[in-house]
Amino acid sequence: MILTVTLNTAVDLTYRVPALTPHASHRVTQVIERPGGKGLNVARVLAALGHETVATGFAGGATGAVLREQLAATPVRDALVETAGPTRRTVAIVDTASGDTTQLNEPGPTVTAAEWTVFRTRFSALLDGAAAVALCGSLPPGIHVGAYAELVRLARTAGVPVLLDTSGEPLRRGIAARPDLVKPNADELAQLTGTRDPLRATREARGRGARTVVSSLGPEGLLAATPEGLWRAAPPSPVKGNPTGAGDSAVAGLLSGLVDGTPWPDRLSRAVALSAATVLSPVAGEFDPKTYEDLLPRVRVAEEPDRP
Repeated sequence: MILTVTLNTAVDLTYRVPALTPHASHRVTQVIERPGGKGLNVARVLAALGHETVATGFAGGATGAVLREQLAATPVRDALVETAGPTRRTVAIVDTASGDTTQLNEPGPTVTAAEWTVFRTRFSALLDGAAAVALCGSLPPGIHVGAYAELVRLARTAGVPVLLDTSGEPLRRGIAARPDLVKPNADELAQLTGTRDPLRATREARGRGARTVVSSLGPEGLLAATPEGLWRAAPPSPVKGNPTGAGDSAVAGLLSGLVDGTPWPDRLSRAVALSAATVLSPVAGEFDPKTYEDLLPRVRVAEEPDRP
């Protein structure tokens, strides 16, 4: 099975409006509610690809109860730890005229030291039998900034490949613990390395401890620095829609390829096709299977020369 970790889970609300105008009232044409947080999005995509998937992290309060009820309707197995504080909500407002999305993210509950100890024990137990683990998203209040580094070390000790997808100081500390793969976006990569040159930044990030760095470049696809070489992968043409969750689908594609043992070009094709198919989906954590199958053979993958 594949284990996903979402320390700051959420109930995702998507509001679709004809046009988003500041300082104005809006009539919402559609409301969609889903269990969310980056790791849960990854888990749902993995399950849709046919992988046995277990989700852990934190959930609490009335919002957490809603999240767990919704999660029970999916193939993802719930191994979340209860918190006294309520799970957060996130709101995505989709302007259907332009296709642009405005995102509002609450901070999440304050996790106590006792709750963290319970989670850590559960995480260690779940590593037994896991083929891979993904550590995804922001840290809720109360969790120490080195939490992901701690979890990376536990996974490495258990011999389980670990992917890290976070930002800021948690990424900086986590990458030093030597995860098998990190997947920053362009802004996160620039914040980590101090450079906006994608190739230079990706190489520098790998030099900080990760075995592989796969950088999300938005509509331009992915740039991967792997032990086997450098690769670029891009969709056949730009896609417009709701980008929320596209990076999470890319993570699912990379994990799926890792577990299946596919070569890097095929892993990157899978990740890019899933990401693009998610942009065309109305909500995060979902993709249109027909679009994915259509895009997969048309993703452009090219090896980069490994020059300084």
